Amino acid sequence: MTTDPHDIEDSNRSASPGVHEVSDPARRQVLRGGFGAAAAAAFGPLAAAADEAPAGSRLGFKAIPPSVADALVVPEGYVAQPLAPWGEPVGVAGAMPAFRFDAGNSAAEQALQMGMHHDGLQYFPLDGSRRGLLAINHEYTDDGLLHLDGLASWSADKVRKAQAAHGMAVIEVELHEGRWRMVRPSRFARRITATTPCAVQGPAAGHRLMRTAADPDGRTVLGTIANCASGMTPWGTCLSGEENWAGYFQGPGEPDADQRRWGLGNDTWYRWSRHDERFDARRHPNEFHRFGWVVEVDPMDPASAPVKRTALGRAAHEGAWVAVTKDGRAVVYSGEDAAFEYIYKFVSRDRIAPAGGGRTAAQANRTLLDHGTLHVARFDADGTGRWLPLVHGQGPLTAANGFADAGEVVIKARQASDLLGATRMDRPEWLAIDQRSGWVYCTLTNNRDRGAPGQPGVDAANPRARNDMGHIIRWKEASDFDATTMRWDHLVLAGDPANERAEARGNVQGDAFGCPDGLMLDARGVLWIQTDIGPTSLNQGEFGRLGNNQMLACDLRSGEVRRFLTGPTHGEITGAAMTPDGSTLFINVQHPGETPRYRGDPAAPRKVSNWPDFRPDGRPRSATVAIRRRDGGAVGT
Repeated sequence: MTTDPHDIEDSNRSASPGVHEVSDPARRQVLRGGFGAAAAAAFGPLAAAADEAPAGSRLGFKAIPPSVADALVVPEGYVAQPLAPWGEPVGVAGAMPAFRFDAGNSAAEQALQMGMHHDGLQYFPLDGSRRGLLAINHEYTDDGLLHLDGLASWSADKVRKAQAAHGMAVIEVELHEGRWRMVRPSRFARRITATTPCAVQGPAAGHRLMRTAADPDGRTVLGTIANCASGMTPWGTCLSGEENWAGYFQGPGEPDADQRRWGLGNDTWYRWSRHDERFDARRHPNEFHRFGWVVEVDPMDPASAPVKRTALGRAAHEGAWVAVTKDGRAVVYSGEDAAFEYIYKFVSRDRIAPAGGGRTAAQANRTLLDHGTLHVARFDADGTGRWLPLVHGQGPLTAANGFADAGEVVIKARQASDLLGATRMDRPEWLAIDQRSGWVYCTLTNNRDRGAPGQPGVDAANPRARNDMGHIIRWKEASDFDATTMRWDHLVLAGDPANERAEARGNVQGDAFGCPDGLMLDARGVLWIQTDIGPTSLNQGEFGRLGNNQMLACDLRSGEVRRFLTGPTHGEITGAAMTPDGSTLFINVQHPGETPRYRGDPAAPRKVSNWPDFRPDGRPRSATVAIRRRDGGAVGT
């Protein structure tokens, strides 16, 4: 029985090649500090260090200490302003219902308000760094706080309200007299929810496994759910990942092989299936195939439909991030936030098209992500790696092995990756791409089951048993972003050097942290790291000295890590975007006040946190935060 939507999914029972199991502790230690002779021999000049030599720190702020306060704390000289919390009307003209602090808003009102549990966000300029759009993901709901009586009863109205609190929001914001505010009404403002029609494009569009009684063509899905991280494309759209979507479905008593591989159980955390039968996989098994995609949204065109880009593969997508090859093609990297799952790369067939002829850049690239090659990563013990193509008819990806066509390969991307022998990772989450140097960074948040009895052991890329603390891996392609070979190492192993257990100490140069999650690389080459320590671990045991979840900055030239921000009680720090001039950093605080049961108490909603409103009749609300230097300078300098 599923009791917790944040229980780390662990449904990979595949057998991978033994090459990952042969690395000994000495080899892993070498890889932590460098690439080794094998990598140098394989790549020649590419094996030289890509980062510049240290020349003074690029971190121009005073580090803050860990905090356990129910507050968002930033360094001296900075101000943090909560903006657009859950329930604020997004700004649709003529339809701006106010938030009710008793949770009394209707489903129809919630569909016009900011959704719950903000996650990834991106800033799209309208007037440079003073006015723009924010595209914000709403990952999931806390039904204990969303409804007047929490879970004391369950109804179709509660399902509709929960579905309205999922998805995404597009809002217009502007800097006015030194403070950011929502522009309302705005012609750009809209909500995308779990019932918004989304187009299906790419190899799975119209596929027999995507067809349902309500959509016999298999080309239109109602809604997007579990939207986690997001990336911005060079053509001005937002890519949003559908992550923990499997937990929304009621499974049969005996799931089939495909359903088991995706962790479908015979119960559901969200109970939507009781009043929305499409989430009952016993009655509508193909509806289960219609989620787990990267969704592309054009925030500048509120009339455009979100598009599920199936060529990027079905997965528990954390998000998707785009690099550009030297000849102008798009390369999309993504990871699966689940234990022992994979890192993917999609290389577009065509070049990115410019705007022109009356079309915006987004319109000119409407089909760019529908054609290309999807790959999965294998990290070898010698510090090299290979991208394995998921192409129908190549290698084991044949009809005889359950892959009838290209559509079935992307629908069953996990099973295809299993057969190819990809490396099973410790929850790959956010990525950051340095377009100039070619380095790609990925957070591996944690994996407490690594090395446990009956579970995969450590390997070169995932070198710690019971990896509670997580790490950040990085790689550089052999020639360009579309290359099929790479070299890799670890940027940092997270942890606290004061811990007794060696696997929990890490090798952080500077302020200790655990469970890296969100990443953002700013224009100066500083890597911003956000953490997601769960409520059952936060400020306890090996995490006892780390305080609340936080955001840190890493100077990639020196490796120094410095704590920039700490969040309110039990909130996750997530989402990061800067204005073009770097003067404003937008972040999200998700689920302040989260309980170990992941659901708030409607009788005592402020028991754990009352951020950001601190009203005597309030309740904790996820919110976007705008952070600025008081003197108007670039954040972090």
